[in-house]
Amino acid sequence: MREYIICYDITDPKRLGRIHRALKKKALPVQYSVFLFNGTPDQLALCLARLEALMDPDTDDIRAYPLPQRGLRLALGPGALPGGILWGQTAGNGSAIAPGVNTIAPAGDDEDAEDEYEDDE
Repeated sequence: MREYIICYDITDPKRLGRIHRALKKKALPVQYSVFLFNGTPDQLALCLARLEALMDPDTDDIRAYPLPQRGLRLALGPGALPGGILWGQTAGNGSAIAPGVNTIAPAGDDEDAEDEYEDDE
């Protein structure tokens, strides 16, 4: 299984509603027009084929991006999940590791992984 970000820009409100409802059945909404999909490449292809049947290829845009399988993912600002639900690692006492930052647990074990990004300061 792999995680993908699926996002869209749909020009017609009726199609937008249909595509949003269809995608909510297969993926987790994380922002307006942005979803987290967890599945195999074949499952992703099937999901995108269903969405393609609902869209207008001349005016609409639907994209899927694979997420890295290793590494820490952060979301700054208010989360998409209801209050009290933490998605990812906690500090053992139930509180988030860093207040104000939603941590999303990495898909793979990254204890030995090197940092991809270094501090520029």
